[in-house]
Amino acid sequence: MYCVRNITEDLYWVGGSDRRLALFENIHPIPRGVSYNSYLLIDKKTVLFDTVDWSICRQFIENIQSVLKGKPLDYLVINHMEPDHAACIEEIILRYPNVKIVCNHKAFLFMHQFGFHIDENVIEVNEGDTMSFGKHIVTFVAAPMVHWPEAMVTFDTTNGVLFSADAFGSFGSLDGQLFNDEVNFDRDWIDDARRYYTNIVGKYGPHVQDLLRKAGTIDIKIICPLHGPVWRNDLGYFLGKYDKWSRYEPEEKGVMIVYGTMYGNTEAAASDLATRLVEKGMTNVVMYDVSKTHVSYLISETFKYSNVVLASVTYNLKIYPPMLAYIMDMKALNVQKRNFTLIENGSWAPQSGKLMRELLGDMKEITILDNEISLNSSMKEDDVDSMDAIAESIIESMK
Repeated sequence: MYCVRNITEDLYWVGGSDRRLALFENIHPIPRGVSYNSYLLIDKKTVLFDTVDWSICRQFIENIQSVLKGKPLDYLVINHMEPDHAACIEEIILRYPNVKIVCNHKAFLFMHQFGFHIDENVIEVNEGDTMSFGKHIVTFVAAPMVHWPEAMVTFDTTNGVLFSADAFGSFGSLDGQLFNDEVNFDRDWIDDARRYYTNIVGKYGPHVQDLLRKAGTIDIKIICPLHGPVWRNDLGYFLGKYDKWSRYEPEEKGVMIVYGTMYGNTEAAASDLATRLVEKGMTNVVMYDVSKTHVSYLISETFKYSNVVLASVTYNLKIYPPMLAYIMDMKALNVQKRNFTLIENGSWAPQSGKLMRELLGDMKEITILDNEISLNSSMKEDDVDSMDAIAESIIESMK
């Protein structure tokens, strides 16, 4: 049975949600599932914007057939060739053999890499090219490295709809609610949206800034992403989040304490610091066990808070492995503009602090606060003044 919704009078959402998938890209947990969005325009010519993941292809085909009502499909615009959006290209061609594929040259090359042989069906477009489908005229805008090199977005100059590819997306299934004003986004969606951006697109902040600059030159009324809700009002809210994230600026002044503990002693020290911060008036404090928290959540929270405390045991004379993995992910995703505080622990040769400092030192615009502490197995009365000084230095860094 088909399940479609109108975006505008002649534009339809024909995607679907996957609530069974446990890991997005086989890495990131998605307990709330994920949507795969596709859009179908009915004009003098019919135009499908992107396809979906193979997991929901049957639903997708039923949706398209219900909207077309026997009409042919004239064009398929491919904004992004990643398989969760392009997996059903050949399925569309099988059912609509006269369809023309509209894409840029890099996307065309990627189609061959994925084994799609559609040479005679392709219309290649470049930045600034336009196409008319009747009353609707669209222009194509390059968005390289947001987050693949072939990515582009398509802007409908007639109704102000931006088909934004993987920009402005979010984890989470669409449970009947398609539009941003049908959900409480700030309560129920912002964490999934931030985790999606920071882990999928976060490395490419300068490229996102380029896209935002281009977006600022056009009159966008609706944003249609490939994942998550469609934005039809309050666009400034989400554009503002993307602007801040892509500049690597923290959303909030607050402290994120990430600890790696084996027997609870490093956790106890981290809890002591959290308590001191709260007692001194900094109540925006969160704590995470690096061994129990998936790194995608840690990355998302790192983009949120201004200050990060890394409290790690020394393990085989190195950084505790889960903590090392988290730091390496931060480096890979280009985290910057944060204040870090280091706490090390070790029973005979504590040196995780020194090693963490070396890794963080390679990152852009990172400040490592001078006050740090080296524990011998556990925190003791002699460490109280040092821990208090750490709390004071963190609060002072926020002023």
